[in-house]
Amino acid sequence: MQSTATDTTTTTGTAAGAGAAAEVLPTVGEMRLPAWFFGFEGVLAGAFDLLRAFPSAWPALVVLAAVNITVSLTLLRRRLKLAKLLWRGKGTRKVAFALVGLRIGTHVLLGVLGLALTSALGHVLMALVMAGITVGLLAYVQRTALTALVAAGKVTA
Repeated sequence: MQSTATDTTTTTGTAAGAGAAAEVLPTVGEMRLPAWFFGFEGVLAGAFDLLRAFPSAWPALVVLAAVNITVSLTLLRRRLKLAKLLWRGKGTRKVAFALVGLRIGTHVLLGVLGLALTSALGHVLMALVMAGITVGLLAYVQRTALTALVAAGKVTA
């Protein structure tokens, strides 16, 4: 009886090992975030200045944020591994803090120079700049994270 239990354990262990070896790794293309996701993030990055330019737009931004969260948790479910890796990475946190610092620093600097953003056009331009910088930095962080995943053997090229 003991040999049967040992044989079963060995067979089960071998089957589990074969299952793990047969696991198909995702490709870089499957893990890459779609371009429209960066559009969501860009609009949300410029939300502060958009609200300063158009205060009545807050319901649209709230809906956009809710759609962003819903889409992220449903359509992008397979890519949550990449998202978790990105948020745990020091690079992403540095980018997030740099963007907040850039926004605050720019507004303070413009205020000190007497060029504070007071017009709707100024805030829209600032929102566009922040959106562009955010999208560019997110694309960079995604590329470096995918490169690290390929190097670690967790994703195929």
